[in-house]
Amino acid sequence: MDLSPVYTLAANLWYLVPLVLVMPLIRSPWFKGKFGEFLVNLSARWLLDKSRYHLIKNVTLPTNDGTTQIDHVLVSEFGVFVVETKNIKGWIFGGLKQRVWTQKIYRSNHKFQNPLHQNYKHGLAGSDG
Repeated sequence: MDLSPVYTLAANLWYLVPLVLVMPLIRSPWFKGKFGEFLVNLSARWLLDKSRYHLIKNVTLPTNDGTTQIDHVLVSEFGVFVVETKNIKGWIFGGLKQRVWTQKIYRSNHKFQNPLHQNYKHGLAGSDG
């Protein structure tokens, strides 16, 4: 049996192997979240005046029930801004006082913590409240 056509095809398509191996990682929620945080970091560094804004990223603070992680803190003469990054698409359903919001994309639903509640917890991390 002559396998030379198979070897020729494999030799011509070798570059697809890493792509096939990397695609599940790129589509994972972890990667999407990290990529969204990267875009916010890049935007803050390029678009904000470095003499007026100082970016601190990935801050972990102790809380009464463990720790909380803050994606971005911008410190400036105008105040301290706490930014929670969500890199998701689809329809987002949730109210101001709801603890959990829902992402609806096509026919699937995914629940995630209300980012407003998450940022509220960030503000209380250093206090007794």
